[in-house]
Amino acid sequence: MANLESFEREIKSSAAVEHLKAAAASPEGQKVLKNLDAAEVEKAAKAGDMQTLREILNGVLSTPEGRSLAEKVRKSLGK
Repeated sequence: MANLESFEREIKSSAAVEHLKAAAASPEGQKVLKNLDAAEVEKAAKAGDMQTLREILNGVLSTPEGRSLAEKVRKSLGK
């Protein structure tokens, strides 16, 4: 939970948003996005359903592309 809250604070900075946009445009990001149900993510986010968002994130991180993308984002944010 603390990591998710820290992540929320990070994405609020414009530099972090730009890093996330670049990551989403990468080949790994495109593969991850292709496998996500955008409506499910949006619904969970709007409802504040952290459990569903965690499950979605865990699903993403269980793939090689998701792990690679997460590592790129982490490095781009200097973590």
